[in-house]
Amino acid sequence: MKLKPFVQWAGGKRQLLKHLLPMIPHSYKVYHEPFVGGGALLFAIQPHKAVINDSNKELMNCYKQIKYNCQELCELLTEHESIENNRENYEDLRDTFNQKIISKAYDVEMASLFLVLNKRCFNGLYRVNSKGLFNTPWNKEIKPATVNDQDNLKNISKYFNDNDIRIFDTDFINVLSLVHEDDFVFFDSPYVPLSETANFDSYTKNKFTENDHKTLAKFYKKLDNNGVKEIITNHNTAFVRELYAKYNITEVLAQRSINCDTKKRVGKEIIITNFKNCENL
Repeated sequence: MKLKPFVQWAGGKRQLLKHLLPMIPHSYKVYHEPFVGGGALLFAIQPHKAVINDSNKELMNCYKQIKYNCQELCELLTEHESIENNRENYEDLRDTFNQKIISKAYDVEMASLFLVLNKRCFNGLYRVNSKGLFNTPWNKEIKPATVNDQDNLKNISKYFNDNDIRIFDTDFINVLSLVHEDDFVFFDSPYVPLSETANFDSYTKNKFTENDHKTLAKFYKKLDNNGVKEIITNHNTAFVRELYAKYNITEVLAQRSINCDTKKRVGKEIIITNFKNCENL
């Protein structure tokens, strides 16, 4: 069954799949993705047992609603898709969505609003202010991308329900206690910024800091010592290379769709593994 991400997400891994898929371990007990984002790798490999998480509660509410309330979600998306895409309507939808964030109404309606806004906001960028409210502007497209891809949403729902897929919306540290020997973890944390102006980590009101990256590296080492297979991706910087100097580092070229300067949308990223799979590499 072919699945694809249901959102456009900053740092999504669709473009890196050609590099990542050959690196996937042949065998493991449970797949873990503590920063699942758009889930490109998850949907590509479709493990039978998985623990997925992201600290963005609004995003993870979509995963939960797709799993448990997919039909109602599709019906709401059909209603939203009939609304003309203009600045006024977009901002009305955004206000309604933010009111649900304020009231903590994590329900199927919030998920439908999230998906519509994702297709109608600038560059699909999920950005929040210091209060955690969504503030990305309208994309100015008269004919936006289709929101209601019912076939894909229903296939994802079937995959979630036919398999043992556990969904969380907490800090990554909280789900690492679920990782055990012979499991496989794919880390796609917010990237280390290449410059001060290139820091797009405001997906939640609590930004991912340099200390968070150091903490993540410590957990990577701990899990490695416990017999866990791991892959992590990041920008190709001296800081990242120093954090993971003892592991296997592969450089790859990647698109950076967020950058408004198209000339700066290609750069080097690195994929780090704590194992070597000779048949796959």
